Amino acid sequence: MNLPRRASMRLRSSPRSFSTSLPRGKQRLVVLGSGWGGYTLLQGVDKRQWDVTVLSPTSYFNFTPLLAGCAVGTLEFRCAVEPVRRYAPQVTTYQAWCDSIDFKNKTLHCMPATPPIRKGSPSTSRQDPRLEVLVENKPFILKYDKLVVAVGAYSQTFNIPGVKENALFLKDVKDARIIHSRILECLEQANQPTISDDEKRKLLNFCIVGGGPTGVEFAAELYDLLHSEIAKHFPALARLAKINLYDVAPQILGNFDKNLIKYTEKTFRRDGISIWTSHHVTKVEPGKLFIKEQGEVPFGLLVWSTGLSPNPLISSITEVKKHDKAICLLTNNNLNAINNNGTVNEDVWVIGDCGIIDGEPLPATAQVAAQKGKYLSKVLNRISKDQPLSKAFEFKNLGSLAYVGDWYAESSFICMWSTKANDHAQESNL
Repeated sequence: MNLPRRASMRLRSSPRSFSTSLPRGKQRLVVLGSGWGGYTLLQGVDKRQWDVTVLSPTSYFNFTPLLAGCAVGTLEFRCAVEPVRRYAPQVTTYQAWCDSIDFKNKTLHCMPATPPIRKGSPSTSRQDPRLEVLVENKPFILKYDKLVVAVGAYSQTFNIPGVKENALFLKDVKDARIIHSRILECLEQANQPTISDDEKRKLLNFCIVGGGPTGVEFAAELYDLLHSEIAKHFPALARLAKINLYDVAPQILGNFDKNLIKYTEKTFRRDGISIWTSHHVTKVEPGKLFIKEQGEVPFGLLVWSTGLSPNPLISSITEVKKHDKAICLLTNNNLNAINNNGTVNEDVWVIGDCGIIDGEPLPATAQVAAQKGKYLSKVLNRISKDQPLSKAFEFKNLGSLAYVGDWYAESSFICMWSTKANDHAQESNL
């Protein structure tokens, strides 16, 4: 039946479904996320054998260990990012969120992560939400044959009032830019001739909540900045600046060797960085941090780095088994998702911070995510050639590294060697 053009347009359903024709024999592989797991997978998977689509709210990969250096100006921001399209030009990339997954019909419900198109010049349309919206963001649907979930996790706030509104995080290069701008803003505000010394001390009180590698490295990078460039250009302000590191645990760097922890604490205290372990934050207000053990603590900058909370997509999934704390989806040793009935979903894999192997918990680190991504790329390449699967995933601990200032770093790694009689493992620390 032939319909008038206007009538046929009204019959179109929403959201739109994107399904391009594929080369014969090629299956569509959709990768959710462009972090350590997803980006490493993209580098290794054979694009000649797979029609690869990446769905991620960012169009780049964050090299997270460098973000602390970028936040204080030691490194340029471009040093910590790699555009996904530059190193995977054969891949279709959408800057969008995946809101839900229909495992039965193999479809993804997505929403663009780009700002809507507004009336006005490009330079003002993004910053002014009052401008008229010309083109609204519309949801769309993607189909997949094989799916890799690598959406990562969010920063954990423990539902403490005021954290999201008043603290800054350090998980993306955008966060590093904001922190960098705030540090300079605090210095310029404190440098005004009308500001009292008491107000200067409040502005130059830099607080960090979270004593893991991210918090420790940022504290060390900030110390280097204050005692090098800031001491040169703002000598009077550098003497007033303070760095406070808070953690609810009895010690910082909990996964490191005890001797390294003691050395780091000794180094920080010698450098004037105050470490407050077994301290609990009760709430945060603009410019005020409330500590159970100390009371009200004024700050100019608050950086929050206290672990991970589940990605909303992971929280929305009900068909797959989850870890006890519901932060991660459970997988088998081949990284396939495990359904609630105990069966394995052969078409879905979960890697990175949003997935954990059932019965084999591994730390939520870049090292684990990257190794899973590399392993899965080999698995997918064998599947595309109808070859038998390789052995199960096995994590190789290459150690941990944390920068502690003055161009020193703490490392803890495992040395493995074998003899004719036995295999031995010895932990070594440098």
